[in-house]
Amino acid sequence: MEKIALVVGSSGITGSNLAERLVAKEWNTYGLARKPGNELNKLLPVPADLLSLESLNKALASISPTHVFITTWMRNETEAENIRVNSLMVRNLLDVLSAKRSVQHVALVTGLKHYLGPFEAYAKSGNLPLTPVREEHPRLEIENFYYAQEDEVYAAAERDGFTWSIHRPHTVIGRAVGNMMNMGTTLAVYASICKETGRAFQFPGSEAQWKGLSDVTDARILAEQLIWAATTDAAHNQAFNITNGEVFRWNWLWYKLAEWFGVEAAGFDGTIHPLEAEMAADGPVWEGMAIKYNLKEPVIKRLASAWHTDLDLGRPIEVMTDMSKSRKLGFTAYQDTRESFFDLFEKLRAERLIP
Repeated sequence: MEKIALVVGSSGITGSNLAERLVAKEWNTYGLARKPGNELNKLLPVPADLLSLESLNKALASISPTHVFITTWMRNETEAENIRVNSLMVRNLLDVLSAKRSVQHVALVTGLKHYLGPFEAYAKSGNLPLTPVREEHPRLEIENFYYAQEDEVYAAAERDGFTWSIHRPHTVIGRAVGNMMNMGTTLAVYASICKETGRAFQFPGSEAQWKGLSDVTDARILAEQLIWAATTDAAHNQAFNITNGEVFRWNWLWYKLAEWFGVEAAGFDGTIHPLEAEMAADGPVWEGMAIKYNLKEPVIKRLASAWHTDLDLGRPIEVMTDMSKSRKLGFTAYQDTRESFFDLFEKLRAERLIP
């Protein structure tokens, strides 16, 4: 039977890498976004607003997907508003698709805030889980828009009879311009500025993150798990953690990243140095670098999301992820974390997004 994929959020880190893998596997693939890009051949763009039923009905009128991958979300001022808006986006999409009776599987990408809490209470004292985090950990007794998104998928699956999978990556490393949660590109921009100005490449985070174990998720391995779960019976109706499959300490990796850029690394010195403050005045610096090196994107905020990197690296605990569940079911993919960053840096340089 023909596989017809609808990648929701196809312009983001997760969605764009997933769309690329699906196209390579010869799936008939549609990419839904408010402003779909046209960088990937054979990806069929679907411009639509998930908050508008009228927009979705019009955009999806002639599309009957068999597999739906929801990889997007919208950040709001409060968690209550995050819940309202992001659950509505999922509900609208699945309600519009319900009448088609074509959907066989829906995959939802969330993340480790499932265990750590939302931005307003991110890994704060009193909400700290045991690590490594495992899929069977109970939901926290606080508001969390990930839970609301999951509940929308569960309700629609019961109504329409499709299978589902939930995917919980750690920090996702991959290329995407204008993405709100983009550690890899943020660190690449920061390191490039440090090299240009002669500043030290200062670790911005906490002692717990500097010394503790951590992991990340390459967007490519996340894409592989999404496709595996959508096409593997034993993986249906399950939630899965997903990381590269290795652990590291930032007090090792930070120096590897600095070495790649040829900059002096400065480790944790007893004080957190938030990147948001460190890079606050770097907009004009980046504009000048864009002119000097003929870079494509002169607006630093389109590339770097310092606030999100600060949240990840400022946590008061080490955070690592158990991968046993999917391993036991046959998902054995592995990704070297150094290569996750280095491959991204090379791609950003080749595309003239960093010098």
